[in-house]
Amino acid sequence: MERLRAIILKEIWALLRDPKGRIILFAPPLLQLMIFSFATTLDVNNARIGILDQSGGAQAQELVQRIAASSNFGEIQRLSSHDGLARAIDRQEIIAAVVFEPGFDRALAAGKPATLGIILDGRRSNAAQIVAGYISNIASDAAAQRSGGSGPVSGIVTNWYNPSLDYIWFTLPSLIAIVSAVAGLSVTAQSVARERELGTFDQLMVSPLRMHEILIGKMIPPWLVGMLNGTIFLAVATLFFHVPFTGSLLLFYLSLAVYMFALIGVGMFVSAASTTQQQAFLGSFLAMVPLILLSGYASPIENMPDWLQMVTLINPARYFVVIVQGLFLKAMPLDLVLEQLWPLCLIAIATLSISAWLFRARME
Repeated sequence: MERLRAIILKEIWALLRDPKGRIILFAPPLLQLMIFSFATTLDVNNARIGILDQSGGAQAQELVQRIAASSNFGEIQRLSSHDGLARAIDRQEIIAAVVFEPGFDRALAAGKPATLGIILDGRRSNAAQIVAGYISNIASDAAAQRSGGSGPVSGIVTNWYNPSLDYIWFTLPSLIAIVSAVAGLSVTAQSVARERELGTFDQLMVSPLRMHEILIGKMIPPWLVGMLNGTIFLAVATLFFHVPFTGSLLLFYLSLAVYMFALIGVGMFVSAASTTQQQAFLGSFLAMVPLILLSGYASPIENMPDWLQMVTLINPARYFVVIVQGLFLKAMPLDLVLEQLWPLCLIAIATLSISAWLFRARME
C-alpha cells in the first residue's frame, strides 16, 4: 500500500504541479459544457422567412400576422415575385418562403381547400424541416379556429419528462457524458507517453514498484479528475441551467465511476501504444470522434444502419448517455440503470485488461 500510495501521489503531483496544467484539467471541460449547452441545439428561433402574397386577401394577411407573432420567427421579408424569392433563398437571406397563390382567399371563402406553398432551403435541411413544421402548425391552428374546432377528433398533447420541450434538458445531461469522455481520454492518453518523452519511464522500470502498482497509479489520478469534473457538471446543470435531477445520486456516481474506468482503459491503451505526447494526442482524438458520433447524442442510434448499430454496442458513451438522461429527467429506477450498467462494466473490464496487457508488453 505504501508503494501504491507513492505512485498515486506522484501521478497526482505530475498533473497538478504546473499552474497552467491545473487550469487545463478543469477550465476547458467546464467551458466546453457551457458553450456546447447553448450551441448544440435543434431548436430553431428567430428564423428569417419570406412571404410571397399573391392573394392579397384578409385570410392570407391573418395567417401572415400569426407567423410574424410567433417567437420562432425573426425577420419577415416581403417578396414581390418568384424571382425575388429565388434570389433571397440563394443568398441565404431567408431559410423558407411562404407562398399564397392568387386563389388562396377565394378558395377559403368558397369553403374549398386552399393550398399554402412552403419553399425551403435544402442546404440547411434539418432547420428547414423544423421551420416547415412551425408554419404547418400555425396554418393548422388557423384552419381549426375558422371551422370552430369542430373536427371529428381533437387531441390534447402532454409532454412527459420535459413539459416545455426545452432542448437544453436533453442536451446538458448528454454533454456530461461527452465532455467527461473528452477530458478522461485526453488526460489518460498523455500519461505513459509523457513519461517516455521526459525520460522518466526508465526510472519506473528500475523502481521497486510492481507492474500492477504502476498501472493502478496511472489510472487513479485521471479517474479522480473525471469524478470531480462530473460533480462540477452536475452542479452546473442543476444550479445554473436549472435542469432537474430526479434520480439517485448514488446511481449517478456509480455509473460515472464505471464509465470513467472504461474511458481510462481506452486512454491507457492509446498511451501505452504511443511513444510521444503528440502521438498520444492524435490517438486520443482518433478514439474520441467515433465515441461521440456513435453515442446517440448527435443522432439517434435507431437511425443508423444495422451494422453500425452493432458497432455502437462496444461504445461506453452509448450506455452512459442513456443512464445520465434517465437519471436527470425520469428518475430511472435501479433495474433500468443496471440494464445499461452491466454492458458498461464489461467494456470497462475489457478495455482495462487490454491496456494492462499492452502496458506490460511494452514495459517488457
